[in-house]
Amino acid sequence: MLEAAGTTPHISRRTTAPTWLVVALACAGQFLVVLDVSVVNVALPSMRTGLGLTPSGLQWVVNAYAIAFAGFMLLGGRAGDLFGRKRMFLVGLGLFTLASLGGGLAQEGWQLLLARAVQGLGAAVLAPSTLTLLTSAVPEGAARARAIATWTAVGAGGGAAGGLVGGVLVDALDWRWVLLINVPVGALVLAGSVVWLGESRAGDGRRLDLPGALLVTAGLATLAYGISQTEAAGWTAPDTLLPLLAGLLLIGLFLLVEARTAAPLMPLGLLRLRSVASANAAMFLSGSAMFCMWYFMTLYAQNVLGYSPLEAGLALVPSSLSVVVGSKMAPRLMRTAGARTVAALGTLVAAAGFGWQSTMSAHEAYLTAIMVPGILMMLGAGLAATPLAALATSGAAPGEAGVVSGLVNTSRTMGGSLGLAVMSTVAAAGTGSGHGPEALTDGYALAFRASTAVLLGGAVVMLLWLPRQNPATATAAARAAGKDSATSRG
Repeated sequence: MLEAAGTTPHISRRTTAPTWLVVALACAGQFLVVLDVSVVNVALPSMRTGLGLTPSGLQWVVNAYAIAFAGFMLLGGRAGDLFGRKRMFLVGLGLFTLASLGGGLAQEGWQLLLARAVQGLGAAVLAPSTLTLLTSAVPEGAARARAIATWTAVGAGGGAAGGLVGGVLVDALDWRWVLLINVPVGALVLAGSVVWLGESRAGDGRRLDLPGALLVTAGLATLAYGISQTEAAGWTAPDTLLPLLAGLLLIGLFLLVEARTAAPLMPLGLLRLRSVASANAAMFLSGSAMFCMWYFMTLYAQNVLGYSPLEAGLALVPSSLSVVVGSKMAPRLMRTAGARTVAALGTLVAAAGFGWQSTMSAHEAYLTAIMVPGILMMLGAGLAATPLAALATSGAAPGEAGVVSGLVNTSRTMGGSLGLAVMSTVAAAGTGSGHGPEALTDGYALAFRASTAVLLGGAVVMLLWLPRQNPATATAAARAAGKDSATSRG
């Protein structure tokens, strides 16, 4: 679904706000999406106690959000292209804010999980618009690379703020406030966006691929459920095999629909572009490991080391800030070393941190148990995210900006949701039948070792598959390929 030759995006004349203000509002939306993940992670043990959740249910507090987020991300990106990026930004942010209110008021576990899924849907509509509004406002080149780095860094700042704010809220008030805090922040960003954001859209009149979105979301959820069943039933039990096969079937049907529909949710032709295909594969692998870090580090800090929610939040602040540092370092390194090299370097730094963390014990000092390995993990994540996002979006024609932006986030979050299901199963296998600090530590350590192996594999994929040229060079080739593809379909 690359933009046909001669088609130009419609941009509203109301776009009179300074570029920095558009970037600030777009980054604020991304900040909220990431803030919600980190805030909830700190509150997981309290949520489990408050609502009587099982360990599997606790995993779904994270995965209900992540799967809805990943499954509807491409639909959100396409909706922004067709109906307007500002409009979808407002719809997504409004839905996200209302679902946060519902989750904060939940009285049963299923109510919380439902609210988390709706939050994920709102985030799926919101997140692609944040990056598209930013790239539409900033010309391609060094300025856009800096803007993308700021977007990545501010999103990462949500992780830093979430850990600290979540700990304060849980300790001083209640776990419910980690969700309710989104309500005033969301309302404030909504008000500013209504006044200052201008509208833009592709204006090609194509329909939304709702069947595709439902199939990919159902497929991901079913796969994740099947993986989670392995913890209790094993990999060969019918309770595991049936949902795994059903999930693969649904994903296969999704790909079939995308190949046959006139207006696919995920244009498979985009994956013929090396920069798009390779960067998204790398995003998937990186996300499958790095997404789990916050989940297991929070549980390790509170369940093993005995930290309070506030102490756990404070303990993870250096890690979160290191993402910001890595994100801001990346554009400078990209100018000299190239995007591929920086992405692989960041992944190797993260792998070193994961490997260190896998040596954890039940009785260890904060410096070596959490701080230093956490900094390495997230510094590497920040270094890798910016070049991968730049490569994945550099070749997008204006009419495809939303769907390509959605694909970037989908790959990372899809990898994260399936990775969390797998790593939770790995951790349970490492824990065995024990429930004490030593048994839990063994399980968490095994999950970090498995994540290390995934990251090392991801670094190899990046070095072998990512294009050599920088994003600015890749753009011309990708756009030429896009015009050829559009002409052949027309």
